[in-house]
Amino acid sequence: MRLDDAAQAFATHLAQVRRLSPATIRAYAADLRDLRSHLEDDDITVIDVDTLRDWLWHATQRGDARSTIARRTATVRTFFAWALEHGHVTADPTLRLVTPKKAQTLPAVATATSLDEVLSGLRVAASDGDPIALRDHAMLELLYAAGIRVSELCGLDVDSIDRDRATVRVWGKGSKERVVPFGLPARDAIDAYLTRARPTLVARGSGTSALFLGVRGGKLSPRAVYEVVSREIAPVTGREHVGPHTLRHSAATHLIDGGADLRAVQEILGHASLGTTQIYTHVSSERLAAVYKLAHPRA
Repeated sequence: MRLDDAAQAFATHLAQVRRLSPATIRAYAADLRDLRSHLEDDDITVIDVDTLRDWLWHATQRGDARSTIARRTATVRTFFAWALEHGHVTADPTLRLVTPKKAQTLPAVATATSLDEVLSGLRVAASDGDPIALRDHAMLELLYAAGIRVSELCGLDVDSIDRDRATVRVWGKGSKERVVPFGLPARDAIDAYLTRARPTLVARGSGTSALFLGVRGGKLSPRAVYEVVSREIAPVTGREHVGPHTLRHSAATHLIDGGADLRAVQEILGHASLGTTQIYTHVSSERLAAVYKLAHPRA
């Protein structure tokens, strides 16, 4: 069986049986395309562990991140396990393939004070009624207040917001639904956007139920959200480029700093594993150590 044909059948399996998100399926497909570009013979039955090791070695030589190589290793493990189960290969070549350890990097986190200043500035900028300013303020308030992913934000409809209970219903990874609370500043910003800005944006388009809209009235794209977050948040993090995940990281870190239970934070963020949430305890520990070194006379 050719790799291209197998990859297509594998993607169908991921979508229909495992019900993975479209973004995850695209990542799997991209990794398998990269493997295909490395092969002289794309018959999957002739791919062995040495072929895979050579593929990963070339990825290392061209400077691919360790996390990317680890993900590609996981991709071919999952792919060949599926291929063996369905009789497309007689042996799994990944059994002796070593997964490189990911380099642990702490996420960018903005301080609570700096975010308060940024969001207050956005509220003032939106006070003149500009639809885009109102949208950007509501969008960033919600990202920080609820700690949701950019894909979850862009997937929200108007009825995803419960304004009375101040909660938002989101669909996370693996099509898992959760309800997340948000605070009064976010509710006020969302109310202002829905009453003073969204009707104007809707009138520019052909009609959509999406909560956040672009300049032309269509559903807002993740790229547009990235641009807004990078413009507004990067200056207070000390990094040149940041994305919406910085607000998610910041929300989680500030919750833990404030005494929130780790499992409660796990539920808010929609993490399948508590181990994923624990990275934020490391962020807080790093911050504590930095404060200690600056403040203690014998540090």
